[in-house]
Amino acid sequence: MPHFGLMNEDELGPVEGPLQRARLHMRGGKRRLRQGKTAAGIVTLYDALSSAMQWYLAVPERRSKLVAARDEDLLHDRTAYAVLVRSGVLDGRFDFDAFDRLTEKALDHEMPGFDFQEILEGVEAVMEQLGVMPFDEAYLPPEDPNTF
Repeated sequence: MPHFGLMNEDELGPVEGPLQRARLHMRGGKRRLRQGKTAAGIVTLYDALSSAMQWYLAVPERRSKLVAARDEDLLHDRTAYAVLVRSGVLDGRFDFDAFDRLTEKALDHEMPGFDFQEILEGVEAVMEQLGVMPFDEAYLPPEDPNTF
């Protein structure tokens, strides 16, 4: 994954760790897509989105304003996304379920020729709504171009 060797999530903590991971994975996922490593890029973008949601949920002031039932597991990505939409944090235009299914497919198959632009735009829109994007890549550790 794009964050290996570039950060220590435990050291950064439950708020800054997921934020840094989300940003590193956005950068790495887009690079992989540009390189034609579509399946790996999609999986990396999914991890970025998952990390971004966990970052958002990790701040007690934000979490306390969510419309969530006691039994909803916010560590589960589908549930977290649904709660963020229900709470008005996200507009719900992004089809998270379709992205989840696409990611499952990408875990098992390369996807040559897949047009990823709509997915990338959707993920970026969610990242903006969460407050993860935009960000200045100059503040991220330099990327190792030799990583997958």
